[in-house]
Amino acid sequence: QVQLVESGGGLVQDGGSLRLSCAASGLAFSRYFMAWFRQAPGKERDFVAVLSASGGRTNYADSVKGRFTISRDNAKNTAYLQMDDLKPEDTAVYYCAVGTFYRVPLSTWMVDAWGQGTQVTVSS
Repeated sequence: QVQLVESGGGLVQDGGSLRLSCAASGLAFSRYFMAWFRQAPGKERDFVAVLSASGGRTNYADSVKGRFTISRDNAKNTAYLQMDDLKPEDTAVYYCAVGTFYRVPLSTWMVDAWGQGTQVTVSS
């Protein structure tokens, strides 16, 4: 059974930084792409970033390009999302996701499993 556990969310001021982690179990981690989505209250779940299984290809939503960095450590079965220069509009629940096939833009139907989510709140 695939399990994804996010951590690292919290409250931060405008311009601050956070690093989210996603610990995966129950899957051949190195064979899966890793992605992050986010969902603000009353809105749809939106794509944030994706990293290919090999780690050689990344894609980001335009709204986070240059501020967020996705990475993975296959030895630890863990993915990360480094978020810098955070803005109030980044406030949302952030979800880790995995899958085996994707194309850009990444859609929720391409995801095989989700984490439970971690809250990120950016105060102005």
